[in-house]
Amino acid sequence: AIVLLLPNPAMGEPAAKRARTVGSLGEFNAAGPFETRNFINGDFVKSQSGKTFPTVNPATEEVIAHCEDSNSADVDTAVAAARAAFAAGSPWREMNATGRRDLMLRLADAIEENKEFLSRLEALDNGKPWKNAAYSAQTDLHLVIQCYRYYAGWADKLQGKTIPVDGKMFCYTRHEPVGVVGQIIPWNFPLLMQAWKLGPALATGCTVVMKTSEKTPLTGLAMCQLIQQVGFPKGVVNVLSGYGPSAGTPLALHNDVDKIAFTGSSPVGHKIMEYAAQSNLKRVSLELGGKSPLIVMPDADIEQAVTAAHVGLFLNMGQCCCASSRVFVHEDIYDKFLEAAVKKAKEWKVGSQFDESSLHGPQVDKIQFDRVMGYIEKGKAEGAKCLTGGTRHGTKGFFVEPTVFADVTDDMTIAKEEIFGPVSSIIKFKDPKEVLRRANNTKYGLAAGICTRDIGTALAMSQELRAGTIWINCYDNFDCAGPFGGFKESGHGRELGEYGLQNYTEIKTVYIPVDGKF
Repeated sequence: AIVLLLPNPAMGEPAAKRARTVGSLGEFNAAGPFETRNFINGDFVKSQSGKTFPTVNPATEEVIAHCEDSNSADVDTAVAAARAAFAAGSPWREMNATGRRDLMLRLADAIEENKEFLSRLEALDNGKPWKNAAYSAQTDLHLVIQCYRYYAGWADKLQGKTIPVDGKMFCYTRHEPVGVVGQIIPWNFPLLMQAWKLGPALATGCTVVMKTSEKTPLTGLAMCQLIQQVGFPKGVVNVLSGYGPSAGTPLALHNDVDKIAFTGSSPVGHKIMEYAAQSNLKRVSLELGGKSPLIVMPDADIEQAVTAAHVGLFLNMGQCCCASSRVFVHEDIYDKFLEAAVKKAKEWKVGSQFDESSLHGPQVDKIQFDRVMGYIEKGKAEGAKCLTGGTRHGTKGFFVEPTVFADVTDDMTIAKEEIFGPVSSIIKFKDPKEVLRRANNTKYGLAAGICTRDIGTALAMSQELRAGTIWINCYDNFDCAGPFGGFKESGHGRELGEYGLQNYTEIKTVYIPVDGKF
């Protein structure tokens, strides 16, 4: 049932492409070597400080490689390259929209040809399963390829309007690229978050300086090898490795960056807004945290609802901003739901990311592992009942057993704060009107879910929930055509779909007198 909620990685791919396993990046070897240098102005370069930092395999706690520890000097160089690439008369600015489209399609083809390498590298650096019967890095690669192809299709379809105005005037609008864009992406879906950011930025004609997460820098740099290979002009895409304070902050503060896009925590989102105000009032789009509710009504199909709750929370080891971490279940079916949810969590196999029977890998690093274990202990201390999990799995690696808490109340820490780990809180409710108030009683508004067989109930409740995405009788369904983003402190703007293009364009209005003589 779970696999039906997720895209089929082989969907729509010709048999010849499905059979191809070795692309231009070569055959994958977990021992490397991997590209670790920054990508600036079309070339791979070391950081100006010469400093590096380690990236670690979260399943073994062993160092994979050392990447460049970028600082403000590297940011300045990358921004200058992006600005030059955006200058009037540059190859990128002179390129037809169909040229941008074709480059993006070639990039998608290159990713497809190298999907085995990229999915294995993503699994190695991030810890998510490489390949299995449910969700894996290969699922991500399917969505990545889909995203670049989707936005390639938009490149030559960005249109303004002709506007009837008073007098003998011709008035029209143009949708133009915003300019040099800074992008900061997280570690939970590295390749996919890179695609969500680069896709609309490149389709609209912007140039980019991207900072990847220090926890998962490797696949972003492997992507730069493909960007170089398919022929993007120098300076159009620049990618830096590094930490938030030393590389992310100077990027957000930079006066020659026209727009900043950030995906990550809400506290850092506040800082990004401050940095934009302190510098040049650059435009800001934010996709931030969540504490998303899933409401299970008494008429729900129990199996369907349990599957939605399980996928919604345990997908990607709970490291998902829209995770259904507050599951409100009606008292009439609470015990039955709880029994089924615990059974499914116990069956969710934990193991190495390269074991194809593994459904649940490690947390991304020790920081996240300690954070999750701290919340589990907090839940126990505050009186929640841990029915399964609640412990470390094994003695090596950052593995946390899938954990289910019952008897959770709204005032408990695990019911209020974003955990970002495999910890499900199952909460009882009686009154449907009251549960809507409780579901909305959070500073977040990224996503929500409803399980019911009554279409009227589903529609009415979906209108009352204050969240950017509502899933009904499912959870974590994504498509690049459907916009994603949050209400309240879960962010500003939308990613994906046609709405995602708005983050990267400026609207220009042009007036011309109709004064021809004849």
